[in-house]
Amino acid sequence: MSKVRIYSLAKDLGVDNAKMLEILDGLGVSYKSVSSTIEEDTVELIKQILEEEARDGAPAAAAEAQPQTTPPAQAQAAQPQVNQGQAQGAQPQVAAASSPTATAEREPQVAAAAPAEAEVPHRAPVVTIMGHVDHGKTSLLDYIRKTKVAAKEAGGITQHVGAFEAQTSKGRIVFIDTPGHEAFTTIRARGANVADIAIIVIAADDSLMPQTREAIAHAQAAKVPMIVAINKVDLPQADAERVKTDLTQLNLVPEEYGGDLVVVPVSAKTGEGVEDLLEYISLTAELEDLRADPKAPFSGVIIESRVDRQAGVLATVMVQQGTLHVGDFLVVGEGYGKIKAMTDSAGGRIKEAGPSTPVQVLGFSEAPASGETVLSAKNEHAAREVIGARASDRRDSENARERRKLTLEEMMGELGETRTVNLILRADTQGSVEAIQGILARKESDDVKINVMLAGIGAPTEGDVLLASTAEATILCFSVTPSGGVKKVADTKGVDIKSFRIIYELIDEVDRLLKGNVEPVFEERYLGRAEVRMVIRHPKSGNIAGSYVTDGMFRRNAKAKVTRGKAVVYEGTVVGLKRFKDDVREVQQGYECGINLDWEGVLEGDIIEASEMVEVEQA
Repeated sequence: MSKVRIYSLAKDLGVDNAKMLEILDGLGVSYKSVSSTIEEDTVELIKQILEEEARDGAPAAAAEAQPQTTPPAQAQAAQPQVNQGQAQGAQPQVAAASSPTATAEREPQVAAAAPAEAEVPHRAPVVTIMGHVDHGKTSLLDYIRKTKVAAKEAGGITQHVGAFEAQTSKGRIVFIDTPGHEAFTTIRARGANVADIAIIVIAADDSLMPQTREAIAHAQAAKVPMIVAINKVDLPQADAERVKTDLTQLNLVPEEYGGDLVVVPVSAKTGEGVEDLLEYISLTAELEDLRADPKAPFSGVIIESRVDRQAGVLATVMVQQGTLHVGDFLVVGEGYGKIKAMTDSAGGRIKEAGPSTPVQVLGFSEAPASGETVLSAKNEHAAREVIGARASDRRDSENARERRKLTLEEMMGELGETRTVNLILRADTQGSVEAIQGILARKESDDVKINVMLAGIGAPTEGDVLLASTAEATILCFSVTPSGGVKKVADTKGVDIKSFRIIYELIDEVDRLLKGNVEPVFEERYLGRAEVRMVIRHPKSGNIAGSYVTDGMFRRNAKAKVTRGKAVVYEGTVVGLKRFKDDVREVQQGYECGINLDWEGVLEGDIIEASEMVEVEQA
């Protein structure tokens, strides 16, 4: 019995994918995504259901069928006048209505015939491309740009806008053309989610690499749909099946293996599979039901900015809601500007831009940072009032307290709920990474899940800190330490980086995180006592107390209390222990040792008592 893909059937029957999935859910048919296949008998059932709905005049059927009544030629003719373009090829009439004029003309009919959410037009998806260096991210973007962007004589300020719009058979797709997860996460770190879909590019001759894993972790943290493009399939050594198998090790299961990950073989050199990739992007966007109101108050995000020697500050803005016009006042952070000119992604001057439209704006006095939210103001006075209030709020916050860190309860929720602890793991070797991951896997329970967002070799990077900041994760390091620059960024963003040299100390820290909002209770427990028999002057270590352990045992890093006669003369820490010339972790009763305290006043005859803080098990 032949099978058919869900999205192909939806196209043939003149309904959108969401409607098709709704019918399948009603029939109890299981599927992974719109690219899954269904049996021929199921197809017949679906046709019968749609025919019955059409006969009964069901509103749902009418609403789904209505977009198909617009002739393709008419929809195509309307396309250049639409700021935000058609989001879905299956809904040309709704997409065309995204023009402010068309929306006003059709508004009464839409309000009477369709649900409230249908009044808001669809918008084009915004896509970012990420992956390992040299796997072909830029080459893929270049191919799409050359084949899907109409040639246009540049009459604007600059050729580079930071994003471009591709016209496909399914409508408009916007690509952010600064590939890489660093740029993507920098924007997200400021609270903006500019991309709707992430394309992970993996070379067919190289498979998963460190930056591939990082890119996947960043996309997962952003909770955006992922599509994997296996690039370079034209090479003789290409092995796409190996890539698919390796993906399963990250719990990413391709559709053909029974999972829900869309994987598309492509070649940025020959163009093979690129049309399929664009179609999958449109299908994913349709399922996400991306909408934006061109009549709503304007809001957008800064993609990038730079200072041009002749023009001045040029900032690329992605319009997310509303419509942007030349002459509008914009507020970004504690600065503002008036739009003197706007350039579209093809280099031409424009006067307005709707949702999902990248535009380069001339008018700011200072270059705004990537990821900053952009809002409009009625006039200069209103803009000044907004930035004045923001500056006042910032000063009040700085004077009142330092940047607050989230408590464990806030990060993990209340007791009784299933909680997830997000971790980023960095270690010195792959063997260490795998060993720690194995231990962590055994720590999970029904109440607490461990999500290792990223595990890699080497010191943590600024990218790790950005990921941890947006995902509220802790960075654990084993036998590697962060650089001063990374530590500074972590302090600024309130990210915890914890470094360990001993594996069980790292595991103890994980145990503490897993306990969530239960405040640990500690008690001081006696370890041992030693008598100082001589003081050794050491040029580097300072005074070392040559001692004899008379009771119990001594341990490095234990608490120390020094008594002289009946008086306590010092309380501190055992910073070092030696047996002869060797550094040791602990010394038992009946042995001599050298005790190094963080204090230089120890004398012969002093008694040193050691203790440690031990967490008490709570009922």
